[in-house]
Amino acid sequence: MTTNVFFTYMVECADGTYYTGYTTNLDRRIRAHNEGKTGAKYTRSRRPVKLVYYEEYDNRHDAMAREAMIKKLSRQQKEKLLQGIDPSKQA
Repeated sequence: MTTNVFFTYMVECADGTYYTGYTTNLDRRIRAHNEGKTGAKYTRSRRPVKLVYYEEYDNRHDAMAREAMIKKLSRQQKEKLLQGIDPSKQA
C-alpha cells in the first residue's frame, strides 16, 4: 500500500494576486501552472507563478477543506498566513 501525501498550496501570480489549490505533486502542479496548459484557468493569464506556501495532509479531504478555508481568507489574512500567523486559528 502506498501512502499519498496531499498538499494545499498557494502561489503568487505575476500580477501579485494569490491562487490556492491542492495537489499530490507540488513540482508537477507548479510546472503545469507556469506552462499554462493544464494549470488553473485563473493562473493562465497571470504567469509566471511562484510557490509561496504549502501544507501537507494525509488525505484529500483535509487538503481540500484547507484549500476552501484559505480561499475564503482576505488578502490581508493570506499575507498573515505567509508570515506564519494562521488567521483561521486566532480567536
